[in-house]
Amino acid sequence: MSQSLATVAYLGAAILFILSLGGLSNPETSRRGNLFGMVGMALAVLATVFGPRVSPAGVAWIIGALVIGGGIGLYAAKVVKMTQMPELVALMHSLVGLAACLVGFASYVDTSIQLQGAEKIIHEVEIYVGILIGAVTFSGSLIAFGKLNGKIGGKPLLLPGRHWLNLAALLIVIWFGREFLRAETVEQGMVPLMVMTVIALLFGIHMVMAIGGADMPVVVSMLNSYSGWAAAATGFMLSNDLLIVTGALVGSSGAILSYIMCNAMNRNFISVIAGGFGSGAGTPAKKGEAAEPQGEAVPVSSAETAELLRDAKSVIIVPGYGMAVAQAQHTVYEITKTLREKGVDVRFAIHPVAGRMPGHMNVLLAEAKVPYDIVMEMDEINEDFPDADVAMVIGANDIVNPSALDDPSSPIAGMPVLEVWKAKTSIVMKRSMASGYAGVDNPLFYKDNNRMLFGDAKKMLDEVLTALKS
Repeated sequence: MSQSLATVAYLGAAILFILSLGGLSNPETSRRGNLFGMVGMALAVLATVFGPRVSPAGVAWIIGALVIGGGIGLYAAKVVKMTQMPELVALMHSLVGLAACLVGFASYVDTSIQLQGAEKIIHEVEIYVGILIGAVTFSGSLIAFGKLNGKIGGKPLLLPGRHWLNLAALLIVIWFGREFLRAETVEQGMVPLMVMTVIALLFGIHMVMAIGGADMPVVVSMLNSYSGWAAAATGFMLSNDLLIVTGALVGSSGAILSYIMCNAMNRNFISVIAGGFGSGAGTPAKKGEAAEPQGEAVPVSSAETAELLRDAKSVIIVPGYGMAVAQAQHTVYEITKTLREKGVDVRFAIHPVAGRMPGHMNVLLAEAKVPYDIVMEMDEINEDFPDADVAMVIGANDIVNPSALDDPSSPIAGMPVLEVWKAKTSIVMKRSMASGYAGVDNPLFYKDNNRMLFGDAKKMLDEVLTALKS
């Protein structure tokens, strides 16, 4: 493939990637967006492998690597559960960071590249920054993977003087960057490069370990942004324009998504990095304050739940991580279909941070073929809860916690939540009375108009569906 043809292919791939992001912005066009992304990536890979920069002898090795990597990817796509998607995404981000590190070291020791003066300095800065971002992304993503799959606890690790430690690490990285640029040989430059890499790896671990469980959806989008910038840095190191463009698209879209997620949680990006949210470390509410749980939780049976749904004119369903764990989305759709056939107005309320990653609930509902037009975002539907006869919460907790609005001392104070308690009756489906991922008690469970349907979400919803159809 000639250089001009490869350039045209890269341009076409870049356009397809932009169209892909545009398509993914709306559920109704997301399938088309995915298709654009897949075609663009296939075009980019083919143009790279068969382009002028790869020797014929190297093509066989690259194809072999593609077959092995593609096989692993296909296997993972078949066996991974929907509840494991957030941790899989975090693991993929770590591989992007690792790739940036390996490409950076390979570029530095490559003796075929002979640069002088300003070009040499620019290239070495690209290597240093690329490895720095890649190392932070790699280690941080591995910790996020551990937190998401439960191997590492969700409680934040807050070291004494952690901000001073981070500042000291930054100053050391800058100082060793100066030493790296002043090195006259590869051997001399390798020492500061290795020291910086170790510090960056430790910083990535420290940064994500300090972030509480409730912030994990933001962490996933943040690491997505980091992986994009790591890819862009790799593009600079390899002088690959498409990789630069693609990395910039992923990095900027991930940053925008992180901003949206932070707004949804009434947080700012710096406070997320500072950590601590979701630790349950807020000042306890004083005895007698409104946010303190008062009264007793009132249990309800699946038959009684079905009766409440059957008599309702308006129902709002709030899905959460519990629905994903139980794989209950298909039963939820059958209940929705049955109720709509009976003339009940059924809608879904989606909180921006429901689940463990952005869009988690939307994907689950789309998989179950729930119509897009009845799936509403928090801002679209929050004002409608007072007019709803039943608000049914399936496995959600923190996103429907009234203490976020009522208790200034709560760790989640100020976080926008779905105001399900304003419905005539709210039904919360949970296995137990345990607190949510943020580790904060939920006063919703004790409100007079709330009922608790205990048990596995799939099992209980199957019973509700049977009762509805009988």
